[in-house]
Amino acid sequence: MLCPFCSHSETKVIDSRDTNDGKITRRRRECEKCQSRFSTYEEVELLRLSVVKKNGKKEEYDKHKLEHSIRKALAKRPVTDEKVAKLMGDIELSIQALEKSEVATKEIGKIVLAKLRDLDEVAYVRFASVYKSFGSIESFKKELDSFDK
Repeated sequence: MLCPFCSHSETKVIDSRDTNDGKITRRRRECEKCQSRFSTYEEVELLRLSVVKKNGKKEEYDKHKLEHSIRKALAKRPVTDEKVAKLMGDIELSIQALEKSEVATKEIGKIVLAKLRDLDEVAYVRFASVYKSFGSIESFKKELDSFDK
């Protein structure tokens, strides 16, 4: 593991803790050269999963691409990095539970929306506005009205 401060290749683990119900391991590390401390997160990676786009094109699953979209929806919201890590873990477990080698973006979007709705309503609406491509103010208003139920 390279130190993010000085790029030295020798770091030592000071502390390890399981987070997200044991699905992610958080490691506190210290650089042996500059003594800077930083955290890393270790988790199981989804393997051999293809994502089928709306146009039928297939792409390899990219966790970072999905996380980037979620972080955009969560921008300036009171959600910690730990909660984002838990959210990502929960989303990936739901995708794995489908037991498919190919998953449509539509299915992933539904999973993300369900998880975001429980975490942060504003982030849910932001993500839904892109995912659902609202064609009018009325369709957007209809989505907002669904929170009253």
